[in-house]
Amino acid sequence: MPDRARHLAEGPRVGIRHFTYGDGAEFTARARESRELHRPWLFPPAEERTYRTYAKTLIEDPARAGFLVCERDSGAIGGFINVNNIVHGAFRCGALGYGAFAHAAGRGLMSEGLGLVLTYAFEELDLHRLEANIQPDNAGSVALVRRAGFRREGFSPDFLFIDGAWHDHERWAITAGMARPPVSGATASG
Repeated sequence: MPDRARHLAEGPRVGIRHFTYGDGAEFTARARESRELHRPWLFPPAEERTYRTYAKTLIEDPARAGFLVCERDSGAIGGFINVNNIVHGAFRCGALGYGAFAHAAGRGLMSEGLGLVLTYAFEELDLHRLEANIQPDNAGSVALVRRAGFRREGFSPDFLFIDGAWHDHERWAITAGMARPPVSGATASG
């Protein structure tokens, strides 16, 4: 039975909540099951030892906020969305990193979860802008941000070092004032 009290917000099918150290076994099992889906773009921790280090930064670093996208009916972790490099002051910006797990891919759960995270980031974290840097061939990731209302702002050659090489990325962004598709049935939780 899912623990909905931990959800920061809920939509019709998913809730978002922060990472915990106790999520390691499920998160890493899902990451191992999803290797084929994630490669060559994403390398989430697939062992509990590396998960603890990963989760620690999302739990303890004030410049990061990590969210698990969980199915409401089962509580299963369907994916994750992290806001990294959070800067307040005049900038009020963060950079998104995210991934769906194979069992949840293609079901719209990440779109719903991203909508909830955007609302949380703009309202609770008081951010003005969120950016997503995406490798151009990652069609699923581009489609996710496009559906959420992000605009393509540019192209950055040799932007990130991933899997032993520098990769080009497209820069996508959304601001608090931009129109976003609503998450119908969304509610804030405790």
